[in-house]
Amino acid sequence: MSSITQLIEKIIFSNRKVVVALFALATIFLGFQASQMRLDAGFEKNIPLNHEYMQTYMEHRKDFGGANNILVSVCDKNGNIYNQNFFDTLKNVHDQLFFINGVDRSLVISLFSPSTRFTEIVEGGFAGGPVIPADFDSSNPRALDLVAANVEKANIVGRQVSSDYSCAMVTAQLLDLNPQTGEPLDTLAFAGELEKQLRDQYESDDISIHIIGFAKMIGDVADGAKDVVLFFAIAIAITGIMVFFFCRSLMLTVLPLLCSVIAVVWQLGLLTVLGFGMDPMSILVPFLVFAIGVSHGVQMINAVEKKAVGGVGAKRAAMGAFRSLLVPGGIALLSDTVGFMTLLVIDIGIIRELAITASLGVAVIILTNLLLLPVLMSFLKLDDDYISKFEGKERKHEAFWNAVAACSRKGPASMILLVTGVLFVFGYMQSQNMKIGDLHAGAPALHESSRYNQDTFLITDKYEVTVDYISILVETTPEACTSHSVMKAMDDFQWKMENVPGVQSSVSLASVAKTVNAGYNEGNVKWQVLPRNQQTLVQAISRVPTSSGLLNGNCSVMPIILFMEDHKAETISRVVDAVKMYRDQYETDDMTFSLASGPVGVMAATNEAVKAAQTPMMMYVFGAVIALCLISFRSVRATLVVVIPLYVVSVLAQALMTYLQIGLTVSTLPVIALGVGIGVDYGIYILSTKSLALKQGATVQQAYLAALKERGSAVLFTGITLAIGVSTWVFSSLKFQMDMGILLTFMFVVNMLGAIIVLPALARFLWWNRNDPDA
Repeated sequence: MSSITQLIEKIIFSNRKVVVALFALATIFLGFQASQMRLDAGFEKNIPLNHEYMQTYMEHRKDFGGANNILVSVCDKNGNIYNQNFFDTLKNVHDQLFFINGVDRSLVISLFSPSTRFTEIVEGGFAGGPVIPADFDSSNPRALDLVAANVEKANIVGRQVSSDYSCAMVTAQLLDLNPQTGEPLDTLAFAGELEKQLRDQYESDDISIHIIGFAKMIGDVADGAKDVVLFFAIAIAITGIMVFFFCRSLMLTVLPLLCSVIAVVWQLGLLTVLGFGMDPMSILVPFLVFAIGVSHGVQMINAVEKKAVGGVGAKRAAMGAFRSLLVPGGIALLSDTVGFMTLLVIDIGIIRELAITASLGVAVIILTNLLLLPVLMSFLKLDDDYISKFEGKERKHEAFWNAVAACSRKGPASMILLVTGVLFVFGYMQSQNMKIGDLHAGAPALHESSRYNQDTFLITDKYEVTVDYISILVETTPEACTSHSVMKAMDDFQWKMENVPGVQSSVSLASVAKTVNAGYNEGNVKWQVLPRNQQTLVQAISRVPTSSGLLNGNCSVMPIILFMEDHKAETISRVVDAVKMYRDQYETDDMTFSLASGPVGVMAATNEAVKAAQTPMMMYVFGAVIALCLISFRSVRATLVVVIPLYVVSVLAQALMTYLQIGLTVSTLPVIALGVGIGVDYGIYILSTKSLALKQGATVQQAYLAALKERGSAVLFTGITLAIGVSTWVFSSLKFQMDMGILLTFMFVVNMLGAIIVLPALARFLWWNRNDPDA
């Protein structure tokens, strides 16, 4: 390894100007590519397409629609929809939504839809028609009274009209492909059109517009993600100030920041070259790449300063720093890269994209911060005045490092390990209570006060149905809806599910057929049952068209739709568990109750995929770190002192998530892997110097003190600096960014403390035969 390092060093530093020129050309090219980067959000990227539930969803979504829908509630601020202004606005909203590109026009439903009909019982049998007749005149009070009566007859209060008659709903399903271009639907552009063509046009002093659905949520997240640029600039400024105070040199401040920014540019450029966009949920990854780059850049600055103390000049100091850091820095970055790549095992598109994005970014840091940075630093002039200031700073720190080195003595080490053990046990017990999925109502990526979540709360409050519903698909033989036994099983199953806490209401072909049957018998509630006579049953279901979404063309698949109070993790888990328990009582060889369709069905599949991936992901991440440490240090003891603090911190991070009520979701699952990937750097840098001293015959205490003097300042500095940078995320307009900021701040600081405090305490007992006699 030493000979390879020397060969690379000779090639690089013998051709410094060529190296800089090549990097400049690559940066110009990739910078242009990065300027073409686009935000890219898609519904299917957020779901585990190979999950059992999603296989059912994909198979039947042509018949029953997908889970990617939009709900638009038009509300009268005076509390009564029966006035001309409201109905004129509702008609305009319906028509405008109908013509927005990307909407499945056959599935736009409101009071003005021809499919919104009423049925009433009259002397001659049934009578009915559209809720809003073709000759409707909103300026005529009698016409409004007629519509009000039809609404009651149609039994749509709580679904298309709010329970307090202050709002009416327009719903639509979205296409997967843009019908004009044939390309995937641009979700963010669609969300912008909703704001521009609906809210901006029709919201007024008397009318309010409330819009929810996946596309709108992602659009709001993308709008909030624009703040990330500001936070990125703040982080660069804070980091720059901290680096300047660390090295007291303007050029030594600029160079690591420049190389870290170049790494981000390369990352974004390479993503564009590979055909990827940047998903709003992955918008924070470039900052993490910048943070990792700065971490390694500060190590390089520290090493160059220490080499320069001997008066060897900037070039030789840079060469020495390159030689000493290439292997430990390369191993640390390779550990980061492999750790992030393990996220590819999770069968969710957005997480796989995040894995690729983060891995590319960390991989290019090997080039920009371990190769380009020392080359650029070799051109500097480090005068005697600067070197003397550095020597003075080092002497001031010596007393501090002597005090910290006490962590490797028997007494303090025993206490440190005892406290660590207690924290681990407490954290492990607390982490067992961590929930999989969202823990709060509304969109978890946004704050409760956001417009989207306020719209969600209003719709949930005013309607009995919301976007939070799950469909259980009853798959059976053709024409099974004419079988009393099949319909009775559906009806009994539906009744049991209606009584599960968290289910607000439900509907199925069986429940509608019961209402129709009562209608054929003068509306007597005693006849609101499923008729045993097949001809009578056929008569009852004949009034239910396939466009209702309650049956397919040959009546072989019939959904039971459960409308939920919310999509909290425990609510979804409770309902899904109840479905699995009750369906066993009714399934036969010819009839199955299959999970699941609808937005909550997608969430249930995602939660189960996240839960299934949690343990394997951690095993792969730590497996990669262990393997690379064993290869690098060729010592089980050295590997243990790096990995054990990392594992303790990851468990404590999960405990923190439980305490702060942050669920394990698609957006928070990668944070643990990212934290481990970044945290391993501290331990590797400390241990690389310590191992070298141990091999040269030093005791554990001497080796640790040497490591602190060589690497301690940089480790302590980067941990604090990066924590300050991400702590500013608590002010973000995106809740998931705030949550990530809290978790990453915790992991940056505690991983740094683990490397500085817990690592030497472990080493004190693992290298039991290499201790000072008085230690």
